[in-house]
Amino acid sequence: MKIAIDCMGGDNGSSVTVEAIKNFLSKHKDVKIIAVGKKEELKDLDGLCEIIDARDVVPMEAGALEVMRMKESSMFKAVTLARNKEVDAVVSCGSTGGFLSVSTLCLKTIPGVHRAALVSPFPTKIIGKKVVVLDIGASNENSPEELLQFGLMGKLYAQNVLGVEHPVTYLLSNGTEEGKGSPEGKEAYKLFKESNFEGFKGNIEARNALSGEADVIVTDGYTGNIFLKGLEGVAKLMGGLVSKAFKKNLWSKIGYLHVRKGMKELKDTMDYKSTGGAMLLGINGVVVKAHGSSDAYSFECAMNVAYKLTNSNIVEKIKEGLSK
Repeated sequence: MKIAIDCMGGDNGSSVTVEAIKNFLSKHKDVKIIAVGKKEELKDLDGLCEIIDARDVVPMEAGALEVMRMKESSMFKAVTLARNKEVDAVVSCGSTGGFLSVSTLCLKTIPGVHRAALVSPFPTKIIGKKVVVLDIGASNENSPEELLQFGLMGKLYAQNVLGVEHPVTYLLSNGTEEGKGSPEGKEAYKLFKESNFEGFKGNIEARNALSGEADVIVTDGYTGNIFLKGLEGVAKLMGGLVSKAFKKNLWSKIGYLHVRKGMKELKDTMDYKSTGGAMLLGINGVVVKAHGSSDAYSFECAMNVAYKLTNSNIVEKIKEGLSK
């Protein structure tokens, strides 16, 4: 397997991606990494992987046209490797808008796909169980037909990547009743029912999204991105408050010794960094967007996502599912 890594553009610099690549390669002897970026910043990878020098870095605020003009950027060169079938997957923690745009324009969507969606598994209160949420930010607006297709792609993702035989699917809404939701959400509800979508159970509210009852949750990209950022913020807030509470005095520190196993379990469950990144589902290739603020652990997790998606042959599975 070959994976291209855009080593530039993250909030924490190329040292993060270099460390992540080292850690990943120590555990995956069956993978060749092609690191793309300023060669002087990647010198610690000499002998470990192939290095492609790229002098330009795509700025975080870059738009689609700007990225497509930056032919010497690490992002463009990494995606071009996938377009030319030289690698099986691409991972980047650079500009989200730029990465999604150049990936879509270079790799194209799978025939029949109306619009690609960013998808990521989220933790639930059931230990070990994930819920797939899409779209979490590839688009700001989506039609009812696109939402229905997101449901199909999410279902295929849950089956082939998470191993859920019969996924249960919900629409994210402001109420569980059939008449609740945005105009697009209401129309999408009708489409799910009219198509006899297997496993569709109706609407679900955000407060119940992580209960474990859903395997797939469908939403438009604007709402999904707010949902994502809100959960990350709550997880960070709760982690800080719990840590502060146990450091309050000697007795609270002693109390922590009795519950530290449970607290570690809670921390691991709510750690959004462990999901690594989100896949752009619906295009002709495995493209994983890591968090812009990724540390080495988080970026390595994103690389693991690309590895697992490639092994599961997810692109071909979506093609087959859509043809049926």
